[in-house]
This record gives sequence, C-alpha cells and structure tokens, in this order.
Amino acid sequence: MKKLNLSALIPIGVFVVFYLSLGIVFEYVMKIPMGFYNVPVIVAFLVALLVAVLQTKGVSLDKKFEIMGSGIGDKNIITMLIIFLLAGIFVGVVGRDSAESVAYFMLSVAPPKLAVAVLFVISCFVSTAMGTSVGTITLIAPIAVAISEGSGFSLPLCVGTVVGGAMFGDNLSFISDTTIAACNGQGCRMKDKFRTNFAVVVPAAVLTLTLIIVLSFKSNVAEIVNKDYDLLHIIPYVLVLISGIIGINVFVTLLIGIVSGSIIILATNTVAFPDLLANMGTGASGMFETSMVAILVAALCALIKYNGGFEALLNGIRKVFKGKKSGQLGIGLLVGLMDIATANNTVAIVMANPIASEMAKDFDISPRKTASILDTFSCIFQGILPYGAQILVALSVVNTLGYEMTAFQIVTNLFYPILLFFSSLVFIFVIPERSKKV
Repeated sequence: MKKLNLSALIPIGVFVVFYLSLGIVFEYVMKIPMGFYNVPVIVAFLVALLVAVLQTKGVSLDKKFEIMGSGIGDKNIITMLIIFLLAGIFVGVVGRDSAESVAYFMLSVAPPKLAVAVLFVISCFVSTAMGTSVGTITLIAPIAVAISEGSGFSLPLCVGTVVGGAMFGDNLSFISDTTIAACNGQGCRMKDKFRTNFAVVVPAAVLTLTLIIVLSFKSNVAEIVNKDYDLLHIIPYVLVLISGIIGINVFVTLLIGIVSGSIIILATNTVAFPDLLANMGTGASGMFETSMVAILVAALCALIKYNGGFEALLNGIRKVFKGKKSGQLGIGLLVGLMDIATANNTVAIVMANPIASEMAKDFDISPRKTASILDTFSCIFQGILPYGAQILVALSVVNTLGYEMTAFQIVTNLFYPILLFFSSLVFIFVIPERSKKV
C-alpha cells in the first residue's frame, strides 16, 4: 500500500511563506525598491529542502541523498538544465544588438501601437512550432526588452505578453512534452486532444489579443521610433524562428542560433573572439539561479514523494470531487496542485496521469477530454508560477540584458493564462463535450 502523509507537503508551505513574507516585508515594510527581487529564492528552497530532509524519518542521511539524487537525475530535469545553459549562451552571443535589430525592424513594418500585439502573435506561433515555452521565451524575451525600450510600452507588459504566448504553444503543440505526456498517459490520439484543446484555447487567445490591442491604443507610446538596425544581426533570430517553425529539435535550434550569431559577430568585427567566449560564459552564468532552482525543486519533490505527500494530495482530491463536471475540475486542480508542488508542468502531468485516468473512468470523462484538461491546467498554473521555469528564464534574460524586474510584475501582466482558466471553466460547466469517446 502506498504511503499517505499530508504533512509531507509542509516544505512547500514553508517555501511559500518564507518567500512571500520576506518579499512583502522588503517591498512594503522596509520600502526596499524591487523588494521581491531581493528575496533569495535559492535560500528559500534550501530552507524548504532542509525541512523535507528532517521530515524523512527512518532512513540514513546517505539514503536521503540517494532519494534526492534520483529526482535530480530525471530525464526532464537534465533536459531542462541543458536548455537553460544553451539559452543563456544564445542570449550572451546575440546580446542586445541582435534583439534590438529585430525589434526596430518589427517597429518599422508595423505601427508601434501594435508592437505588443505582434509580440503575442509571434510568441504563440513560435511556441506552437517549437513545442517549448522556455525556448520561445529565450528567443523572444530579448526582443520584448528592446521593443519596450524603443516604443515606450512597460517592460513587464512586453515580457508578460511573451510568457503568455509561449504557454499557448506549450499547451497546444504536437511536439510539446506536455502534449506527449498527457496523450500517452490517457491513451488518446494527439489529433483528438488537439481538436478538444483548440476549441478552448482560441477564445482565450483572441480575447488576450483584443485586450492587448485595447491597452496598447490607450497607452502613451512613441508613434515613431527612429533607430538604425542591422539586418545582418536579424539573421540568427530568423534562422531559429524558421528552425522552430519547421519543427527542428530545440537543442539544434539553439545551437543554430549560437553558431550563426557567433559567425556574424566575428565576421563583422563586432566583438573579438576572446570577448565572444566571455559573453558566452556570462550568458550561461546568468542561468545559474534558474538551474539551481530546478535542481532544488527536483530534490525537494523526490523527498515529498517518498514521504507520501503527493499520494495524500491525490487521494484527497479524489474524495472531494463528485460528478462529471466536478470531476473535470478536480482533474484540473489535481494537476495544478502537482504543478505548484513540482514547478514543472510535464512532471505534474506524469504524476497526475494515473489518478486522472481513474477519475476519468469513475466520472465517464473521455480520454481526449482528460488529456486536454491535464495539459491545459498544467500550463495555466505553470504560466503564472513565480518560481516556475518560464518566469525565471524571462527574468534571467531581462537581467542579463541589464534590466531589473520581479516575477510578480510579470504575473500581473499574464493575461493569456488567466483568460485560458476562465475559458476552461466555460467548456467544463457550460459547453457539453461531444458524446463520442476517443
């Protein structure tokens, strides 16, 4: 019999209380500028991890490290870490010049008032093609920074728009890890899940785009942006966008960007070779905190799982929700809570799959609907999670380019995930699913 222990979830509460309380004290009591930005998220996770270690009874310290090591060694974690490093190197290579060239080229062919709307459309398109929100944010966030600087739109709005658009493709793409995990776990075809998902996400995306356009025309932004740009510096972005659109693996896509950017920079004598290597190192170093958070979360989740915390959570959800519509919401909240606990939507889906499958049978929910709910709600929660990889990567890119911003500033500009949540509720409680079960 699997271990059930709700108290094993205490470390997550410790992290949330530690992180939020310090941020509130710094920001509103001590009046420290960018107070939340000064909260050491790594220290907060280390405190939570220490609590989890102390909670794990009956095993030696070596065994506890073995448990944590098994979590860190998961394929998804290793993949994420390598993407982080390559993403950092790419940002270090192309730097601000390439991103600014793309931004000012976009502003030269589209009205500045529509710059943020264009950012959202591009982010949705690229993330759907690439199947990775993190990769999309890495590529588009520098452009968002440059557009903010050149047009006058607020930086959190521009970056939040990119993160929201990135979650669109993370949820919908055929090659996204979340899509693969949800469909495999529920035994449905990807095209069936796509059709069910498409109906839910399109209204949210259209409303988001409309809201962005309305806010844009109400904003006081520069009507004309006069700054020279070099079309050569656009090439690395064009290549990675094309690579993403035709479905090339994200690792290869980032390598294409790094190599092409390096060749152009060296050929044009923009940067000397030793400085280029230094920039690569700086870019990779900029992902240190993000990578450490991923490692610490993986170790923390391994201990929580070993202590029965996740099983207790899943068991409680099964008991609370009754009926088909309530069961669908229960599946959504199940994977959402797992995502809050793991800060990884793919891992959350994998962990929730067995219980969700049983709930779907109990409540007569089709596999395609179950897969759609799992994928959609995991992306909703992941998209707004202040310590999730997506927001952390966006912050790392922004900070690498010399700007400061907090996770909570991004969260308040994440229109798409919020609207997707309401769209999902409408399709659960108002619009019935077709009777055919696939």
